[in-house]
Amino acid sequence: MALLEVRGLRKSFGHGRNRVPAVRGVDLEIAPGETLGLVGESGCGKTTLGRVVVGLQAATEGEIIFDGETLDGKLGKPEYRRRVQMVFQHPSQSLNRRMRVATTLSEPLRLLHASAADQVAERVDVVLRLVGLGPDYLRRTPRQLSGGQQQRIAIARALMPEPDLVVLDEPTSSLDQSVRGRIIALLRSIQDERGVAYLFISHDLSTVRKIADRVAVMYLGRIVEEAPTEQVFEDPQHPYTKALLSAVPSMDLDNRGTRIILEGETPSPSALPQGCSFQDRCPLVHTRCRTEQPTLISLPDGRRVECFAVTSPSQAYEVNP
Repeated sequence: MALLEVRGLRKSFGHGRNRVPAVRGVDLEIAPGETLGLVGESGCGKTTLGRVVVGLQAATEGEIIFDGETLDGKLGKPEYRRRVQMVFQHPSQSLNRRMRVATTLSEPLRLLHASAADQVAERVDVVLRLVGLGPDYLRRTPRQLSGGQQQRIAIARALMPEPDLVVLDEPTSSLDQSVRGRIIALLRSIQDERGVAYLFISHDLSTVRKIADRVAVMYLGRIVEEAPTEQVFEDPQHPYTKALLSAVPSMDLDNRGTRIILEGETPSPSALPQGCSFQDRCPLVHTRCRTEQPTLISLPDGRRVECFAVTSPSQAYEVNP
């Protein structure tokens, strides 16, 4: 059974003519102890989806099912908040600059009324060591920490209530390459030891490849391809996925592919075209793409793709009308 199921999730901002859809009918699942990488360009709806899953924003439509239970308004309740935590992109902004590490780590349990004072102190010590920091850090404030240390504290804070799922929103984007590698190793070690599941949101495909079991590719609020990580990286199917991966730098000069440059402009989320939202940038666009929205279809190899040219290749269409 999946730990997290998202069904037909939609999230819009504004009303009437000012309504902007950010997430448009997303379905996804995360198993216990699994890492799902969520990738796509900036503004595609990744962070909004993560914030809805955590309960920081309310969905406009759709269902969130956690551990077999449809939540339906329970996202803000203490038990769900204990079991689902979030690590934000910029630890320097998400950590209180005036708050010492000891207080930062104990606050989640205090707010959730989860433990007595002596249990909180014991848990702080355990979690601090779990992220590779000693007790001498407890009296420090964020301004006395490096970027990597700040992110370790942010991760430790998320782990304090012993969650089953952690949503990580670009957790390494503000770090340099060497620190980034250490944070990824830390996250994998914690997962191996504690069995926690991750929704890992990132535009950094190289990092996602190192940590994710499966990858979901998002474009303008929709999942356009989802498959095990190596399937996505070695044999992408959706034309957007192919273009996204072609931009990843490679040190292998012999196997470096040709960069795919997409024509056209990304449409505004507030003025999406009829049919497939990728149509004006897609080299495989057909007549049907101009009038009908494709859906995420399962292929024989188990991956899911939202593209008529991939899921219905035997049908005859007028190409590039």
